[in-house]
Amino acid sequence: MKQEIEIELKNLVIEAEFNELASAFSLTDESFKKQTNYYFDTETFALKEKGCALRIRHKEDHYTFTLKRPHKDGLMESHENLSDADAVRLIDGEPITTSDMIRFLADTFGIDPGQLICLGSLVTTRAEQTYKSGLLVFDHSAYLGIEDYELEYEVSERKQGEKEFKQLLDTFHIPQRKTPNKIERFFKRKQIT
Repeated sequence: MKQEIEIELKNLVIEAEFNELASAFSLTDESFKKQTNYYFDTETFALKEKGCALRIRHKEDHYTFTLKRPHKDGLMESHENLSDADAVRLIDGEPITTSDMIRFLADTFGIDPGQLICLGSLVTTRAEQTYKSGLLVFDHSAYLGIEDYELEYEVSERKQGEKEFKQLLDTFHIPQRKTPNKIERFFKRKQIT
């Protein structure tokens, strides 16, 4: 399993703001690629209670199993590539035992592979653009009957990133909005539906 610290600044935007930004960065329809996140937890939300999020991302014919957990500088991400067969089994509710991630969940959180359930999916069309000291990410997501637009800024140093991100938002007259991450928005919507 690969591990990395993720520092990600986020801001929800409205469709008109998203389109203006995409145009300003010369993004075209071809710039955007589709990815699908399948979210997992136990019936009692054992991972959510610990501030963790577990997903399988399907992108460009590859499946990546990712666990995000709290870290003092952002989030600690653990990644594992999955075979198509193992990914489909998990999404379909069949436990697997050959995964390092599954073993880590069992050893760290006491989660039996049979306890994991797929809670649903979120489909995102995403474009990425290098910007100043980081990577600017344009996301249009659809899940549980709604759509939203989000701008993310992935950086290696938080203070500099926050300054650059605020300047960008100010330049385009976009207010800073409280922006829960995708799985939080997914969970909130799932509780409503």
